[in-house]
Amino acid sequence: MATTKKDTPTPASRTATPAAKSATPASKASTAAPKAKAAATKGHSNAPLFGKENYRWMLIGIALVALGLILMGGGKSPDPNVFNKDEVYSVRRITIAPILILAGFVVEIFAIFRKGKPSTQA
Repeated sequence: MATTKKDTPTPASRTATPAAKSATPASKASTAAPKAKAAATKGHSNAPLFGKENYRWMLIGIALVALGLILMGGGKSPDPNVFNKDEVYSVRRITIAPILILAGFVVEIFAIFRKGKPSTQA
């Protein structure tokens, strides 16, 4: 059996005219917007996120990762029916290249977290 909502009288404090409802939020929004905008721009500065040294370290890290990937590549045999174990599982591909890639990632993390020297501009 379906239930229906009973019409109950609402208290006077709960009922408001549509004009009163729309006037209150609009007036609050107009006064809050300049305050929020001023607070948002107050904390921002035009200083660069990273310094020259950070970018230099980032380039070194990218170069290490790229070198590791280049060293890991290759190993293709001229004859697809022949498997050359020494070429595929060489020390260069299995040991040196992954170490270089991981070292590149470590350098990248270092470059991101490194704090720049404080500038002494007068």
